[in-house]
Order: sequence, then C-alpha cells, then structure tokens
Amino acid sequence: MYKTQDGDEFFIIDGHVHNWDASVENQKNLHGKQFIDCFFGYHQLSPKDYLWSREKFYHPGAAQMYQDLFVNGYDDMAIFQPTYLKEFYHNGFNTTEQNYELQKAHPERFITNGAFDPRDGEGGLDALRAKIEKYKLKGVKLYTAEWKGESKGWHLTDPWCIRYLEVARDMGVKNIHIHKGPTILPLNRDSFDVADVDDVATQFQELNFIVEHCGLPRLDDFCWIATQETNVYAGLAVALPFIHKRPDYFAHVLGELLFWIGADKICYGSDYAIWQPKWLIEAFVNFELPESVMKEKGVELTREIKHKILGLNLARLYDIDVEAKKRVFRDMRNHATAAE
Repeated sequence: MYKTQDGDEFFIIDGHVHNWDASVENQKNLHGKQFIDCFFGYHQLSPKDYLWSREKFYHPGAAQMYQDLFVNGYDDMAIFQPTYLKEFYHNGFNTTEQNYELQKAHPERFITNGAFDPRDGEGGLDALRAKIEKYKLKGVKLYTAEWKGESKGWHLTDPWCIRYLEVARDMGVKNIHIHKGPTILPLNRDSFDVADVDDVATQFQELNFIVEHCGLPRLDDFCWIATQETNVYAGLAVALPFIHKRPDYFAHVLGELLFWIGADKICYGSDYAIWQPKWLIEAFVNFELPESVMKEKGVELTREIKHKILGLNLARLYDIDVEAKKRVFRDMRNHATAAE
C-alpha cells in the first residue's frame, strides 16, 4: 500500500506481472534469447538504481518477486498474466502452473490467470475447462502473436477463438487480457494489431476485454475502438514506464486515454519483472498532467482518478472487496510485528 504524506492510502492492484524463467538452461533456441533480450532492452527505461544485470533479469525468481512487489514495492495484490512460448522455452516462459505455485504460498496476494491458444482445437477446449476448474480462474491472458509450429499468430475473430471465449464465458471467466502492444523480437508486429478486439467485444458483452499496453504503438486505433465498446479497458503496462524518461510522451498517452475512455477504464500494471512497482507507483502518484494537456484535451488527473487507476478499477473487475482486503493485510502486519 502506498501512503502519502497527508495520510491518504492507495490500495494497489498490479494487473500485469510475470514469474518468468528465461534462464539460459530454459532457452530452447535463439528465439528464446532474442525474446528476453528484447525485454531487457525495455528494462532500460528504468531509473539507474533499478537496473539489473542481464543474468538476474533472465530469471529473478519467486523470492525476489515477492520482495519487489510487496516488501520493497507498494503492491497489495498482483495478477499473473501467463505467456507460455513453448516454441522458445523448454518449460515455457511464464506459465499458469509456474505462477500458481507462488499463489499457493501467498494466496491473499496473488490472482493467477490462465491462457488459451485456439490453435489447440478440441483438445485445448478440454484443457481450458480443466484449468478453469482447477485454478478457479477469473481471467485469461491471450497472446495472439505467439508462434506454434509454422503458425506465427492468430486472431481473436478466428472461429476456434470464438468457441474458446464461449467456454470461458459459460464457466464464469469474465476478464480477457490481451497483449496488444509493441512487438517483441522475434514475434511479428502485425499479429498484435488491435483491430480484432472490436468484433469480439461486440459479440461478448458479458466479458471485459483488458487490452494490455493500450494498443501501443496503435494508440489512436485502440482509443477509437475502446470509446465505442463499453467493455474494453486499457492496461497501462509498457506505457507507464515512459513516465521516467519520456514524461511528455506519457502525458500524451494518459491524456488521450482519459479523453477517449475515461478514468474508470484505465488499469495499472507494472509488467514486472521488466519494471518494478516501487518507482512506478511513486512516480505516478506524484505525476501531474501538464497544463497544456489538460487544457487541450479537457481532462484532469485528480487523486480520486489515481485511486481508480492504481487499484479500484481492477478491484471492480475481479470482485475484490477492498475494505475487507485492507483488514486482512492490517491483521497480517500486526501479527508480523507481534512475532518480532
């Protein structure tokens, strides 16, 4: 939890984290190295004090993750967004199964999302049903540019994807997180295009489509879609780190989102372990939109809006009782203090 000097407490839900293993031993081929090295390039947007060595970045580990999110950082809860990438990594890059092990150790802190790939056909539907039941899933993460055999991507509008979304909906999974952001070597940029979001959002009004990375670099396309589709949300992961090295650019992105879709549809995500929540949250709480942006777009960034973005919007989507969670974490802190 982040607490301001005047005593205001922010309940933080980090909507985009990964417990990845991109170690050299797990890299299946050159593509596995290219992928994590591309992430390492994005990592350089961090302040100097938060930069890691390449070796540490490849596989931070569960203990480091917990420390960075909940001890050094200000996250109260975090949502795992899996990315399998079995074509690049022997045991997968960041799987539901790997993530759930950390949730079992800290059930109050983590939410584990699942994933599906419509190219898996009928067998994949059975696997999805089993995962929903086993992990009590409330959300899935979709990675439309993932390679599989000769295929280098798929679309949300593919007939098989529609069947998977129907199963998810019918089994109570309502939050569909979709990577629609910058390309990552060696994946194809066009496979992350936001255009297919429009059709499925219209078809599945019962589902929430959280577009991770808010469609960057296709921000305009995303905003035009999300402003007409009431169930399309923006994830700030990737956009937020520009607050450090490119604050004017971040102000432009946030100003556009506030103008087009409003404060109730923007969700915080650190994209850990690319970036760490501590500096991101500190920077965002203290960030002010330039007067020129507020005047030109007719928007503002109040403390109330920051509360929504940093936690309350995701709490609504995931049916999290924030006040009840605050009591739980307060009791945990009191017990820890007493034990000392």
